[in-house]
Amino acid sequence: MSNSKLPPDKWTKILAFLREECPDVRVGNEEGCKLFIEAVMWKARADATWRTLPSEYGNWNSAYKRFARWSERGVWRRMRDAFANDPDMDFTAIDSGGGNAA
Repeated sequence: MSNSKLPPDKWTKILAFLREECPDVRVGNEEGCKLFIEAVMWKARADATWRTLPSEYGNWNSAYKRFARWSERGVWRRMRDAFANDPDMDFTAIDSGGGNAA
């Protein structure tokens, strides 16, 4: 899991982005949202199916559904565009296609 842990400075940037630029998504509990972002990072790096998401990231199906909702609303695209020129935020270039659902 350490490979997908968000450092505090990056999480602060993402949280500010979500709150300011994405009023159409619910951030909810900050720690839960951070864990979700880390789950998406894990999945992207592992190039794995959602079903193989380690349990420490929560329920794979819940993470997948939230990922799909954010994809439909363009959150990942907006995040990628917002951080395109920030070399510290290169991991935000997450494919919003959803990939392997099962």
